[in-house]
Amino acid sequence: MTAGTPQATTLFRFHGSAGDFLPPEKRHRSFQHRFRGTPSVKDRIETLGIPHTEVAFICIDGDFCGFERRLHGGERVEVHGADSPVRAPAPRLNDPPGGEPRFVADVNLGRLARLLRLLGFDTLYRNDYCDPEVAAVSATQQRILLTRDRRLLMRREVRHGYFVRSDRPADQAPEVVRRFDLLARAHPFGRCSLCNGLVRKVEKADVLPLLEPRTKRYYDTFWQCHECGQVYWEGSHIEGLQQLMSELALPSG
Repeated sequence: MTAGTPQATTLFRFHGSAGDFLPPEKRHRSFQHRFRGTPSVKDRIETLGIPHTEVAFICIDGDFCGFERRLHGGERVEVHGADSPVRAPAPRLNDPPGGEPRFVADVNLGRLARLLRLLGFDTLYRNDYCDPEVAAVSATQQRILLTRDRRLLMRREVRHGYFVRSDRPADQAPEVVRRFDLLARAHPFGRCSLCNGLVRKVEKADVLPLLEPRTKRYYDTFWQCHECGQVYWEGSHIEGLQQLMSELALPSG
């Protein structure tokens, strides 16, 4: 493309959560966007700062379409986020994979990963993941990528992802649970916060040799990870999870 290529103009409007990434003056209103050539609508959406994983529907001049649609200028483009109430005769563009929800969290969301695991959700996490690696895990294993890095969600190979809005760890787990409607699927104490292995309830006698004297004395209910052997009990180290369950009105057993 040369500098002499004429500019074209398209009218954009972003609805619902898709507009979260726009500057205030462009939210909840239509605005002109100029470009050169015939880029895909996905290219223009991400140029405006919105990851494609945050888009549920695209409607151009009244027709619902996919990300590959080319723009020529003069179109009216309506972009709907995951929470948009629009009814469309087309599949959603960012539906999570079918079956039980599975996640992979980037290096900055370690506490969120631990809480999701304790709520019973299969969540991969390592504190040394690099961006290409976590994106590849999301793509090859069909996992929802959780991150606060917009650029990571814009990688071509990432199909399923979510930009975690809150920067407070205590608010992130409730946010993800509500975004993906996970409440009914939660299984408290279902996975190990350390390794993501499945956790099961065990008799105190089965883990007695692994317990500290005070734990033996004051606690009687225990869970253990199938994979790494980590033991959990109703002590201070899971008070945060109990508080989370209370906030979400989850069953405690």
